[in-house]
Amino acid sequence: MSKPITLAAALLLAGAAVAQPTVPTAPAGAAKIKVKTKRGAAPAPAAPATDYSVPYAASITPEGLKADLSVLASDEYEGRETGQKGQKMAADYIAKAFASYGLAGPVPGSDNPYLQHFSMNRVGVDPASSIRIGNRTFVAGKDFYVLVRNQATAVAELQPTFVGYGINTTGYSDFIPDDPKLKNKDLIMLLGEPLNKAGQPLLSKDGKPTAYGGTGFTEMGERSPTMRGLTPRSTFRIMPSVAALAAVPKDYGRMQVGEERLEFPGAPAGPGGSNVFFVSPEMGAAMLGTTPAGLAKYQKAVSAAGKPVASPFKPVAIRLQGGERKEPFTTENVLGYLEGGDKKDEVVVLSAHYDHLGIKNGIVYNGADDDGSGTASVLAMARAFTQAKKDGHGPRRSILFLANVGEEEGLLGSQYYTDHPIFPLANTVTDLNIDMVGRVDTLHQGKSDYVYVVGADKLSQDLNTLSEATNQQYQPLALDYKYNDPNDPEHIYYRSDHYNFAKHGVPIIFYTSGLHKDYHQTTDDVDKIDFPAMARRDQLIFHTAWAVANRDQRLVVDAKYAPTPADLDRYVGTYASTQIPLKITFTKEGATLQAQATGQPAFPLEPVRQGVFKFDPAGLQVEFEAGKPSFTLKQGGGSFVFTKE
Repeated sequence: MSKPITLAAALLLAGAAVAQPTVPTAPAGAAKIKVKTKRGAAPAPAAPATDYSVPYAASITPEGLKADLSVLASDEYEGRETGQKGQKMAADYIAKAFASYGLAGPVPGSDNPYLQHFSMNRVGVDPASSIRIGNRTFVAGKDFYVLVRNQATAVAELQPTFVGYGINTTGYSDFIPDDPKLKNKDLIMLLGEPLNKAGQPLLSKDGKPTAYGGTGFTEMGERSPTMRGLTPRSTFRIMPSVAALAAVPKDYGRMQVGEERLEFPGAPAGPGGSNVFFVSPEMGAAMLGTTPAGLAKYQKAVSAAGKPVASPFKPVAIRLQGGERKEPFTTENVLGYLEGGDKKDEVVVLSAHYDHLGIKNGIVYNGADDDGSGTASVLAMARAFTQAKKDGHGPRRSILFLANVGEEEGLLGSQYYTDHPIFPLANTVTDLNIDMVGRVDTLHQGKSDYVYVVGADKLSQDLNTLSEATNQQYQPLALDYKYNDPNDPEHIYYRSDHYNFAKHGVPIIFYTSGLHKDYHQTTDDVDKIDFPAMARRDQLIFHTAWAVANRDQRLVVDAKYAPTPADLDRYVGTYASTQIPLKITFTKEGATLQAQATGQPAFPLEPVRQGVFKFDPAGLQVEFEAGKPSFTLKQGGGSFVFTKE
């Protein structure tokens, strides 16, 4: 499962063979029964139709699941990071497994019909990036971290200007917000907050630290709004200590500071904005033409005065060398296709992502639950469905077994597939997506017979009804809808590959056993998996897929919601937040709203339901509060309240 996002992988595995559990023998066809009746007696009732799904669901066993997962989540596969050796090994393993079961490779024009190749760029700060100050060179990742939002201004000759602690509030102001001398400059500021003579926060009423003394969105939410009018090209934040600088990737992790990101070639450039640098005290002092002792002297002068004091510093011209780096590479989804019978033109998708986080600091992130468990589940269902067809009980609709890559980097593989589908999305009946089904979370300790069901009712009440009826028919599990709540803070509906199908109007169900302390940690290993619980969940998913694939009528997609003109008029206006430095203006655009954030291009919102709109490309949702001039912006786990001005 992908982590919440913020606003703003060729070694082949020789002879990879997958253990295939023995499938119980199923009847070749419905048995013919002769019944003798006495003259005048009522005929005996017809024998019930044989439910052929039962023996094939039973073929999904803990042993079979463990056999696959023990390979995919082993250290040998190096965490399956997108574009790296381990991901290539996993793709080869899955493709060979699909072929061994008898599935067809449906990808036309590929060197391997089971692999849907596509190109990506790996984008990050050039490891050779440095900043030259006088005769000294400061290196990225050691002396500074940077979040590049505008490559053009990042490599230009910088114009550093000191603005004290970067604070502008009642009773304390380091700068004038509309000062033309500060417009479009590179602003240097001290992080932390000014202290009084007693060493307590100067701006605090109770002696406790204020938000200015925090890190991450805490301090940015206080400092940045007052700088918005200055439209700085860059901000240089001088960390209060070397330890504080080392903590930047963690403290500001939601901004992806210093991390690589993946993007599609030709992706439109972002709206730009201010580049953000976090620099060591040594480097910050050099930028200001002084020493760390000189910085400390300035801070003591502020404490003694109890207010900002004139700066003695003379910033020097600097230039960033290197900046952003793009590295092209190729990666792939893995597809296996089982052709259906009389309704073969309609396709049911069973999906899971097979990538994970790779190796970090020399330690393998094996991702056994996330999402080795889903990948092993798809393989087990592929075995079961292909065996059913070999036995003469194949599905009426076709089934696509889809192993997506790049989910951890932003649902990239499923985005590529849904933008370049092998089978038309108009003919795709549903996507049943499996991501993390191998554990028992803290809310269900001692009660493993459960599964979280997400999204079944979002686009098709017909699918939701089928899902619940199927569960009742086969040794029911407890269906938990906690994460289906639109107000759930985890926003899991937007965080796995089913969402790229849903945004194209394809009904989905997302299955998971929930989050746990090993999520995205090095401890997500095979020995933590509850294989009996995993098998029970997979059997339910298999029964559900069987029911969808064999029913007479295709699933009905619900009609879309359309807001009234009066509702749209009520939402129109400009809103601001005290949590983040951003204003958003809504205007009416046809039968929906158009949104525009400060300094960014406008974009249309899609109505979801009363008071709720979304923008899929950014995984963003806007929820207006009934009867109040405010809305909540939700994106990748973040939640920000905006109020109309």
